Order: sequence, then C-alpha cells, then structure tokens
Amino acid sequence: MTDQKTQLTHQNPQSLIDELDEILDQERSALVRGELDKIEALLARKEPLIAQLNTIDSLERAALAQVQTKVSRNQELLNSAMEGIRGVATRMAELRRVKKGLDVYDRAGRKARYGTTMGQRLEKRS
Repeated sequence: MTDQKTQLTHQNPQSLIDELDEILDQERSALVRGELDKIEALLARKEPLIAQLNTIDSLERAALAQVQTKVSRNQELLNSAMEGIRGVATRMAELRRVKKGLDVYDRAGRKARYGTTMGQRLEKRS
C-alpha cells in the first residue's frame, strides 16, 4: 500500500484524473454485467486516487467534470443494483413465508395455519 501511495504522490493531477476515469469505466462495466464481486477491489483502487485529488489545490473544475459525471452515473447504477438485491431478498422471504403455510382467521377471530405441499420447488417466472 505504501508503494501505491508513493506512486500517487508523484503523479500529476491529470494522470490521477485519467486513472480515476479508467477505474470508473471498469466499475460501470462491472455494475452493468452484475459482477458485484469486482466492486470492492475497484473501490480500493479508487479511494486513494480521490483522496490524493482532494489534496491538490490547483485542480480546475472543468478537469473533474467528466469524472464527476461518471461517479454520479455509477452511483445510480449501484443504487439500482442494491434495489434489485433488496427486491430479491423480499421475494425470497415471501416465498419462505408461503412455504411454511397460510395463516387465516375464522369468524370468531381464531387463527389457523394451513400447511402447504410445495416442497422445495422454486417459482419460475417468465
């Protein structure tokens, strides 16, 4: 990690921006393809670059505009991926609940559970 910090310190601002730009493209590609396992490694590469860029006073806003756009785009993709994961988790919880049985109430307000015979099958959707 020290070598990486030393390398970052000796790079000019534009090379840092270019490297961050490349990482953001790789991150987008991983998000679009659903390769969420690659995101952590990309984040580990991205964070020191951003930290280094934050220490440079002479950066022009225009130089960072493109990477800022990519950061925003990737954040939206990541948010969408997280929504999808939450949706799958919710659906799986519903399927587990249904698999256990159906709870109903009779006219007197007594709860009764009816078991299901679904077994281990998963629902298939087209």
